[in-house]
Amino acid sequence: MDQYAVFGHPIAHSRSPQIHRMFAQQTQENLEYQAILAPLEGFAASWRTFVAQGGCGANVTVPFKQEALSVCDTLSTRAQQAQAVNTLIVDQQSGQVQGDNTDGVGLVRDIQTHLNYSLANKRVLILGAGGAVRGIIQPLLEQGVHTLHIANRTPQKAQALVVAFTGPLSASALDTLDQMAAFDVVINATSASLSGQMPTLPASLLTTKSLAYDLVYSAQATPFMQWAQQAGAGQVADGLGMLVEQAAEAFYLWRQVRPHSAPVLAALRAQLSANQGK
Repeated sequence: MDQYAVFGHPIAHSRSPQIHRMFAQQTQENLEYQAILAPLEGFAASWRTFVAQGGCGANVTVPFKQEALSVCDTLSTRAQQAQAVNTLIVDQQSGQVQGDNTDGVGLVRDIQTHLNYSLANKRVLILGAGGAVRGIIQPLLEQGVHTLHIANRTPQKAQALVVAFTGPLSASALDTLDQMAAFDVVINATSASLSGQMPTLPASLLTTKSLAYDLVYSAQATPFMQWAQQAGAGQVADGLGMLVEQAAEAFYLWRQVRPHSAPVLAALRAQLSANQGK
């Protein structure tokens, strides 16, 4: 049976094994998928061991997405642009390893397919300028957004991303957003979300037609989602759909079979809701 895995530290919380097992069952692909806790200083060695034992590919999560670049023989355009890898594919003939990044396409597909929200000609704001942001900029630009503004506590980091990509990009400090007009889409990619916090934001960033999207997901509304609801956003969403869609893209890269993501997303959402009630 073909072997796949997700590498991370920590990793016990990962839903990737469940997602890929559901994809495999749905598509009748014969594979096994496990979660591997790699030592903080030992990702490359863990990956090499996995491949030596017959591993065919893997997902990579925090904190190894940038380190994963070093184990690749080739990189997709998406991975080069993101300077981060979340999907590793082993060529079974040559043994060569290709690195890809499916985070951005996962985000775009969730917004446009599951949320039915077109990104074309929209004014988009990204909060934060960390590693996750690099992976979503180019896929957003490719949807024909009107403008893409990156706001970060340290504006120099946001400006560095503007320089790294080509398109209608701009940057500023988070604390100057009260001087800006409302956006069609506001994406929260700040690390504060992971600790149940969020930066102070003006309600004027949103209108009743705006989409507010948090890259993290939770059984309950995140602080960012709660703020967006109170500020009157037309749509509010978390990142569970992005998680499922980036996994679907990785599954396709490995197996050349595209799974149906909607039933898997629905099952995960129901599970989250059920666990919340316990």
